[in-house]
Amino acid sequence: MPQPEGAELDAVRARRDDLRSRYLKPLADRGQSPTRGVHHIALICRDVETTIKFYQGFLGFPLVELVENRDYAGSSHFFFDIGHRNLLGFFDFPGHDHPDFSETIGAVQHLALSVSAEQFASAKATLDAEGVEYLGPDRGVDDSLYFRDPNGVGIEFYREDLGVFDGERLVD
Repeated sequence: MPQPEGAELDAVRARRDDLRSRYLKPLADRGQSPTRGVHHIALICRDVETTIKFYQGFLGFPLVELVENRDYAGSSHFFFDIGHRNLLGFFDFPGHDHPDFSETIGAVQHLALSVSAEQFASAKATLDAEGVEYLGPDRGVDDSLYFRDPNGVGIEFYREDLGVFDGERLVD
């Protein structure tokens, strides 16, 4: 995807600075969120078994539920425990030919999952051993491993505590 340059880039940066100055409040001045957090995010998969093998068998996230989708006969709805009481859900839609992943409005750009230093090292070793392509330390992002699941979903293993970004605590 082409990136802005020159005057266009300057305008984009000025717009972001304006938005930060008008809307971003210091941590101490922010109110509490009106929800308890993410219950689950639901994504669409191409094949249930391939997705289970990847998330449970390869990444190690336990499959915790597999039921029929209440909104679409024959469709499966299933969940993985991704830690800290967070669930990652998937649907399949048999009979529908969904296009391949596309980075567009409304799509998931990537799902960032917090990992410890030990989990990061283990994940990197597993990706290397299995020949899974990833981006991360090789491009100057020392704390991130970016790769795709079999459905094209971007996954990031981020060596950072929950609620922290680039070493700065964003939420309590």
